[in-house]
Formats: sequence, structure tokens, C-alpha cells
Amino acid sequence: MARFTENLAACDSLETVRDSVPRTHDDFRELGLTGIEFAAFRTAHPQGLGTDLLSLHTPQESTRPGPLYLVDGAHRFTQLDISDPLPFADAAVDWVYAEHLVEHVPLGTVIGWLREVRRVLRPGGVLRLTTPDLAAYVHGYLDQQGGFFARHRRRLRTLRVGPPMPDRRAFMINQIFYHFGHRWIYDEAELRYALAAAGFDDRDVRRRDFREGARADVAALDSSFRRDETVYVEAVAPGARE
Repeated sequence: MARFTENLAACDSLETVRDSVPRTHDDFRELGLTGIEFAAFRTAHPQGLGTDLLSLHTPQESTRPGPLYLVDGAHRFTQLDISDPLPFADAAVDWVYAEHLVEHVPLGTVIGWLREVRRVLRPGGVLRLTTPDLAAYVHGYLDQQGGFFARHRRRLRTLRVGPPMPDRRAFMINQIFYHFGHRWIYDEAELRYALAAAGFDDRDVRRRDFREGARADVAALDSSFRRDETVYVEAVAPGARE
């Protein structure tokens, strides 16, 4: 995983756009930005700000927390730690997206980050979370035909991610908890619990399908290679309901 991440963090060019991140909604708009994708070195959203705990680097330089960077001439990025308060003003962005982030962080840290996300979203703004679905793994374990686990092993082999995956159901359950730096695994109910603990109204939380959601541009960020194991959930910030 370290080698895989290192490859993702390599880039051809880094340009400092400004010495600080955009803070207010007007700051974001002035830069042509509408939302934030967390755990993304290069967000595919043309109006998105990508963020990650780890630094991006060229052979000559690396990012550091604080500045706003342009990566490879196309992607806006800032380095930050979600365990810290977010450096953005209240009601700064229209959407937030995080794909396969929350499972890497202790539950308490996730709830604190979600409180901050709720704060920086504009009324009616959309948060979209994706994460490995514990229910899918449990159903896969109980499936004597082994279809889910077989597909999952093929996907990881194709991507060359993680250790070899033997054809043992108990191994496949254990790897989702103990490999890849995972700290807490969710099903839909556990995601709803974390969102409620952060102040989101459960009436404003929806389970979604792959690349389907309140905002097509945000749902389009879902990665197809993770579709088989993923639960998709959206929450709307207070102020408007779908």
C-alpha cells in the first residue's frame, strides 16, 4: 500500500497558486471552486479542491500544509489533516465528497471531521460518503458460492493492491479490518450513526447507488473499480431537504 500511495503522490509539476487556502464562499467562487474532495490528490471534479493528509511531490519539491497548489497544470490541491479543524469559513462550499476515507480513521475522529464538514457546507449543500460496506462482506462470508469474494480478489489482483488474497472466507473478512490501514468498518446504519452524532438530521440522509445522487457532478466521482464492495450515502446540510 505504501508503494501504491507513493506512486499516486508523484506528479510532474507543482505551482503555488496562493499562500493560503480559500476560506469563504466568495474565495472559492473567485477561484472557480464549488466543493472539496477529501482523500484526493487529483480530484476529477473541474470545480473541486482536492485534499489529503499526505504530500504530493515532484523530484524537486513537495507540498506542505497551508498553501493552495496547482498540480500538473490542472488540479487544485491543499494538504491538510482531517483530525484538525478545517481551515474554511462557515458555509463556504456547496458539496463535499470523500471516497473510502472514513474507514482509515478512528470513529471519534470521523465524527469530529463530519461536524466540521457540516459547518463548512452551505445550507442544502451535499455531503457524499463512500466506504467498504460491512454488510456486503458479511453476506459474502455467508454465501457458500463465494461470488462476492471471488470478484473482490480478482479486482485486487488486477490493481496489484494489497497482499495475495487466498480463497478463504475468514481471510477475506479479516483483511477488510486489518489490511490497508483500516480503523473502523461501516454499514449504512453505522454511517447514519456517525452523521447523527455530527449533527446531521437522519431525515436528510439517503442511501444512494453507484454514480446516482442529489448532484450528478459529485456522484460522477465514484470509482467504478470499488463499486462491488461500497456503500454510498449522502447527507444534506441543514437548510433544505431533497
